[in-house]
Amino acid sequence: MSTILVTGGTGNLGALVVGMLREQGHEVRALSRSSAEFPVDLRDGSGLDAALAGAQVVVHCASSPRGGDDVAARHLIDAARRAGTVTNLVYISIVGVDVVPLGYYRTKLRVERMLEDSGLGVTILRTTQFHDLVARVTGVAARLPLPVVPLPKGVRVQPVAVEEVADRLAELAVPEAAGRVPDVGGPEARPLEEWAGVWLAATGSRRRVLGVPLAGRAYAACRRGGILAAPGRAVGRITFDDYVERRGRVRGTGRA
Repeated sequence: MSTILVTGGTGNLGALVVGMLREQGHEVRALSRSSAEFPVDLRDGSGLDAALAGAQVVVHCASSPRGGDDVAARHLIDAARRAGTVTNLVYISIVGVDVVPLGYYRTKLRVERMLEDSGLGVTILRTTQFHDLVARVTGVAARLPLPVVPLPKGVRVQPVAVEEVADRLAELAVPEAAGRVPDVGGPEARPLEEWAGVWLAATGSRRRVLGVPLAGRAYAACRRGGILAAPGRAVGRITFDDYVERRGRVRGTGRA
């Protein structure tokens, strides 16, 4: 069994990856700034050398839409080189980072290229958006003091279950690097307005969703399908309806 390090190991995705790998019998180091055993701050690289000592595989799940992913990746790459034992650095990226000119996407693409140029063994997996992103975006729009819920018009979204992505990352967390692997997309693509309507109905809201056309190259790229997986890569099985139903059951038990 391998010694595997997971950045963002207490996050939505990372915690699932950690649990799956530990069930398989691996020694797993879940990194975070608050970890008692392996306190690591990717913003300045502190703690990385100790955390990486003897590790063969790194699964890099830590990410922040607020920026800094490229800085964190540079610290991680440099520390992995110093460790000299890492044979596979697995990175989770997003479908469309090479065609949608959003700042966050551009940074994710920059990290991909940094890894590919690092001289380390790397594995890069791109996936479509998680189900909970649709819920969060809808929730934010629903808090606006408007009689409708405004969302970008005509943007098709292909949400995938976070647990299915975690399962794929756990499969890839082996000593042999695989390079860029096939993308993972959710089982169904629909306009965001439709997904939002499903979520609002499930949460008891009767507000109407209003599709709003936007300006800009990023919106145009999304309208062209830039955030959708290629045909044949809709390999997820858990649907958004499944996600909504499960969240409803959890809320009913008082755990959400």
